Amino acid sequence: MKHVILVTGASSGFGLLASKALAHAGHTVYASMRETETRNAPQVAAVLAYARQHHIDLRTVELDVASEASADAAVARLIQDHGRLDVLVHNAGHMSFGPAEAFTPEQFAELYDINVLSTQRVNRAALPHLRKQGQGLVLWVSSSSARGGTPPYLAPYFAAKAAMDSLAVTYAGELARWGIETSIIVPGAFTKGTNHFAHAGKPADEARVAEYQAGPTADIPDIALKGLAALEPEDADANTVADAIVQVVGTPFGKRPFRVHIDPSEDGAEIVNGVADRVRAELLRRIGLADVLKPRVKKVGGQAT
Repeated sequence: MKHVILVTGASSGFGLLASKALAHAGHTVYASMRETETRNAPQVAAVLAYARQHHIDLRTVELDVASEASADAAVARLIQDHGRLDVLVHNAGHMSFGPAEAFTPEQFAELYDINVLSTQRVNRAALPHLRKQGQGLVLWVSSSSARGGTPPYLAPYFAAKAAMDSLAVTYAGELARWGIETSIIVPGAFTKGTNHFAHAGKPADEARVAEYQAGPTADIPDIALKGLAALEPEDADANTVADAIVQVVGTPFGKRPFRVHIDPSEDGAEIVNGVADRVRAELLRRIGLADVLKPRVKKVGGQAT
């Protein structure tokens, strides 16, 4: 079945890979990004050229996830073009690296805004349409860092991704009776194939950074980065995350997995998430809300669709 799909943060990394893969699978895909007429204009041109070359329905749309007006406009554009939106992929995010103490509170807030509040802005723009349709999929790109092993120097990012994952879990229960399905993709620490580490933000308080560099923690950054890279198998491929997204989208409604882990390094997130998700399911059953563990199936003329 062909879907109309909006992917956030699609200028590079998992977002771009997923947008291309979904379009190759036959869907109409809007790879959204900010500053499409300025900084990201070359990326827009590259995406459109790729679409023409491969004869796929891959488009771009301006969407700054830090702006409510931009999110509203992007979703309105899709609705105007197609009259519907079937799949929303929350992928936009940003990483930071450095000692937690050296990040200002404002920097923590900025990371939270990009990784968490962004999804709320886009949800508020998109969900009224999905609820009206009575069927849809919200797919969240989380991170194994939300519950797996957490090495030092990534605190703002880890905290934000954990918050985003928690938000996704709560939304799942609130949207199920509206016929909206939730799936959470959990990538591990891919150090190749994305720009996460290369483009990571740095602490603003350089004096505090210098103190950590001169103290007993001086070797931690090098050990952490080399250690993460060493855990990653040589054949680890970021495209497997995009492939997992394509598979989830292509799975029949009502049968999609709640979580899919793609973690070549096996940092333990799958084990912890497995326990947490079972605890959640059991609690919902105990309080009489077992039905929200699966999306309500829309019936037309007595037949499920």
